[in-house]
Amino acid sequence: MVNRILTTLMLGCACLAWSASALPAQPAAPALELTVRHTDAPDGGKAYRIAANGTVAATQSLAWRILTDYDRLADYVPDLKSARVLARDGDKVIVEQVGAARFLFFSRDIRLVVLVHEQPPNKIDVSLIEGDMKVYRCSWELVPLESGGTRVLYRAAIEPAFYVPQAIGTNLVRQDIARMMTAVLKRIERANSSGAEKITLIERE
Repeated sequence: MVNRILTTLMLGCACLAWSASALPAQPAAPALELTVRHTDAPDGGKAYRIAANGTVAATQSLAWRILTDYDRLADYVPDLKSARVLARDGDKVIVEQVGAARFLFFSRDIRLVVLVHEQPPNKIDVSLIEGDMKVYRCSWELVPLESGGTRVLYRAAIEPAFYVPQAIGTNLVRQDIARMMTAVLKRIERANSSGAEKITLIERE
């Protein structure tokens, strides 16, 4: 991520389950692979383990510039109301994010303050300082490709500090992460003036 339940960068609710059949493959469209699992967390609760990746027709340096432009995340990440840098010390950045979480007819704001550890040119680690999550860790990795493009990898473990019905929680998180990743990949593609606007989701179990 950062978005509805996640509000993520990064950092990223409705009841729509995503599947490969729902979005037919298009050869010209970059593909998004996504896995979400609900597993035991260190505190005895449950956490969502997320793995996602997609390829963009842009250089590693351009993708890095987009991902580390924290003050502009809310311009394109769905349901992220605001994002701002609170402090910076070398490769450590403290970022505040506020997003909207929606479930059926209810809505609430979700606030996170996170510590971002930048490891240029290819790795970003994010950890929770405070906010509406029991567990929040994520990372971004940028892998340059021989084609000149970049593979964008996202890994996360999240556990909301508020109740999410288990029966639909995985689908809610899957949709939010898919929307967040799609928005990030599209933003990088637009910055590269490639004109690619469609992302194909491939579900991995």
